[in-house]
Amino acid sequence: MFEAILLTVITASTPLVVAALGELVAERSGVLNLGVEGMMIMGAVFAFAATRYTGSPYIGILAGIAGGALFSLLFGFLTLTLVANQVATGLALTILGLGLSGQIGESFVGQPGIKLQPISIPLLSEIPFFGKVLFNQDLIFYLSVALIVGIHWFLFRSRTGLKLRAIGDNHGSAHALGIHVVRMRYLAVMFGGACAGLAGAQLSLVYTPQWVENMSAGRGWIALALVVFASWRPRRVLAGGYLFGAVTIGQLHAQAFGIGVPTQLLSALPYAATIVVLIIISHNRRTTLINTPASLGKPFVPDR
Repeated sequence: MFEAILLTVITASTPLVVAALGELVAERSGVLNLGVEGMMIMGAVFAFAATRYTGSPYIGILAGIAGGALFSLLFGFLTLTLVANQVATGLALTILGLGLSGQIGESFVGQPGIKLQPISIPLLSEIPFFGKVLFNQDLIFYLSVALIVGIHWFLFRSRTGLKLRAIGDNHGSAHALGIHVVRMRYLAVMFGGACAGLAGAQLSLVYTPQWVENMSAGRGWIALALVVFASWRPRRVLAGGYLFGAVTIGQLHAQAFGIGVPTQLLSALPYAATIVVLIIISHNRRTTLINTPASLGKPFVPDR
């Protein structure tokens, strides 16, 4: 039974981790994108639609990534080219994504989906307990682990990652040194959108292999909180993502066991946990200020 619970925790946590990693890269470049929820739900509907038409969930994954990345381009155009307010634009794109995905997916409601099957790694998957839990998972889980390693190396070991962090810390100085601020921010925003789209694909192909309107159910907002929880460091996203995933699954099992607590309160637990964590983090202002990109959310207009 514990193994089954752990498997469901992993499935519930993966989209949170993937979406948060994408947003982390965008915020490291100084861009605050509150449209993660909208990009995630667009990725979910694109992935489901492509899978239905082609019969291949792998094409569905690519479609989900493309859907999130394309939607992020709209955010990039408005905030980086037209220098619109990032907070207002992100909120607007979330509302647009929820409405547009509902319109696109209207014909898919109630239709059976095609589930992305797990990939069993030879020998490793035969290890008692840990084999099935860690080495008999779907492709998106393996990608989430690869993303953590790859993003950590990129940000703290590569020259391009150093430039990206320099932009996030002081875009004016970075521009003076000849770094293409707007171009790199576009790429960071698109990467964040692609990750949000991949997270959305996981929802409609693995977590619940069907299309349900608003199926992201606030996970984009939790992913945003995860970035702060992780202090903008990729490896901490993993711990935070699985903590929130465990809370989500825990409230479902509590309802199944008939614990005498109102179901509405149990359903609110993941979001209540998000608020509690943010309050705890806010008390350590020194650590927060040290790790927060100094140019986060600030508009940049290059010298002409």
